[in-house]
Amino acid sequence: MAASAILTGLSPRTSASNDTIFAMKPAAFLLAILLLATPVLSQTPATNNPVTVPITLDHNRIIIDVHLPLPGGGDKRVRGWVDSGNPELWVSERVAKLMGLQMTGEAKESMGAKVQKAQAPPAIIVGGMTVSLAGVKEASVEVGREGIGPGLSAEINLPSSVLRSYDVLVDYPNREFTIGPKGSVHFQGKPGKLLLNSENGLIHVASKIDGKEYTFGLDVGAPIGFVSTEFLAQLRQAHPQWPHMTGAVGIANLWGLEDEPKWELSRLPSLQFGSIELTQIIVAGFPDAAIKWLQQRAGIPIAGLMGANAFLDYQVGLDYAHGMVYFNRTSTFVAPDMDVIGLVLRPENDGRYRIIGVADYEGKPSVPEVRSGDVLISVDGIRATGGTMGQVWSSLEGSPGQSRSLTIERDGKQFTVTAMVRRFLASETGKPNPPKSKSTSHPSPKN
Repeated sequence: MAASAILTGLSPRTSASNDTIFAMKPAAFLLAILLLATPVLSQTPATNNPVTVPITLDHNRIIIDVHLPLPGGGDKRVRGWVDSGNPELWVSERVAKLMGLQMTGEAKESMGAKVQKAQAPPAIIVGGMTVSLAGVKEASVEVGREGIGPGLSAEINLPSSVLRSYDVLVDYPNREFTIGPKGSVHFQGKPGKLLLNSENGLIHVASKIDGKEYTFGLDVGAPIGFVSTEFLAQLRQAHPQWPHMTGAVGIANLWGLEDEPKWELSRLPSLQFGSIELTQIIVAGFPDAAIKWLQQRAGIPIAGLMGANAFLDYQVGLDYAHGMVYFNRTSTFVAPDMDVIGLVLRPENDGRYRIIGVADYEGKPSVPEVRSGDVLISVDGIRATGGTMGQVWSSLEGSPGQSRSLTIERDGKQFTVTAMVRRFLASETGKPNPPKSKSTSHPSPKN
């Protein structure tokens, strides 16, 4: 955010000589032909069928295994990020070198790393299926960083410009990702129309808040939903009782951007998102300039986007061919979403996590002994340095009232702080999400 597609293990065995074949009896000859052919057929991928692979949900981001076809033959397994809200292909510097991608232009500074353009590879492999990248003109290469984003293990993403050519199913409760040719996935759940930008594959859904109509993007690649700060201020003025706070803690701690300690967060009691009602959804106020940029990419006016936090108990089916989205609620587990230590972190290029803010709790700093600029070394003895954002935040979560022992570094010296897990943005019921009924099953349309 240059190699040809080569599948390994598909070359047939060397055939026997003519003398050996003619010496065989007819039955033996037939058996030999079957034995020679069977391994070849068994290794040929079923290109007309979808494939399903496990998901690692890292800070609500969908991370899967991706295999890179290499120029000299064979392939290399790396981590990939399924990012339906971004049309651009991003790769790490290592991936660019592995695939022999030719760099173009000059490197530019972006989020603490240098970004350089390169030719896009023709394909990648997911679950044994070749996924074409033909719709991508170029790739952005993160130079000097192991992944394609701060605190992210992924070295390549699957952007909307690629996903739009396939059927896609994200099964959050079962931690599975399915992708297949158009018409190959049998979608279940409540169907709804989606607004598809045909140029870049971005998806948007007609929605309602307080009976008023809005349009939101659908981004399974984002940890949390976003709205403009102006829109969030209007909602807060109209509903001062809605939970509200300042500081991008927990799932709102996106990349460790400079202004994240000042981000405004709110919990929306209800949002009609296409065919389903979402309740107790946390959104962050995105700078208006960023929302305008999102609108330019969308090609239509939007109020913001809904991220993964809204759909963690759903199977989300993206039927690009028919312009439909399916929501199938298969879990009723009420997962805590903001029971965390109130820090705002920034992943550094050296793997360390710098504290850039501390959120208030009941009008006071939630971790008063810590200040901006400190480095988080470990949590309860678990080292933070070198971990992903998801791994670090998993160690900072818990039940309200639990304590965590934080090892902090300041001016080259380390000390220990005891911090309490707080329930930020508690709903009126005291729970992050009230139970909701399962959705009715509706099959997807047939081709």
